Amino acid sequence: MMEMMPIGKAFTLIESGPVVLVTTKDGEKNNIMTISWTMVMDFTPRFAMTTGPWNYSYAALQQTRECVIAIPTVDLIDTVVGIGTCSGSDTDKFGKFDLTPAGGEFVGAPLIKECLANIECTVVDIIEQHNIIVLEGVCAWFDHARKEQRTLHAVGDGTFIVDGERLDRKRMMRSKLPEGV
Repeated sequence: MMEMMPIGKAFTLIESGPVVLVTTKDGEKNNIMTISWTMVMDFTPRFAMTTGPWNYSYAALQQTRECVIAIPTVDLIDTVVGIGTCSGSDTDKFGKFDLTPAGGEFVGAPLIKECLANIECTVVDIIEQHNIIVLEGVCAWFDHARKEQRTLHAVGDGTFIVDGERLDRKRMMRSKLPEGV
């Protein structure tokens, strides 16, 4: 039987991609923020995330117009939550959470060596009315040697779901995609 739920919790029903860590560098200091509201835009390396002036990293995003989206795995859940519950204004998050910054090819913000994947991005647009940052991926990195590859998905109130079994329907999907995609 269907029961009405609070509309303020509706986002928990369609939360999209994995929880990510976003790194920035404001010219001097590296920082990391935890972001659970992200999305892929079209069939391109274009992404959107929700953040705003309440996040310490927001000023660096505005100033440098670049960042790295780092994709952590389930074994880093306590680190991911910890990063999201302290501010970069008074915390060296790389040091506090024993993470290794690594240089990328195209942006000054660091990759996170302990993550499964990293995407170097430039900021394409900041839609202040809706607190949306639109990003263009310029280079992607993936650690194939990493044993743990399950990602985290936030569903609200400190609750997470972990990726499960992968179901392959590539052959079926390819027959339905438009030419060139």
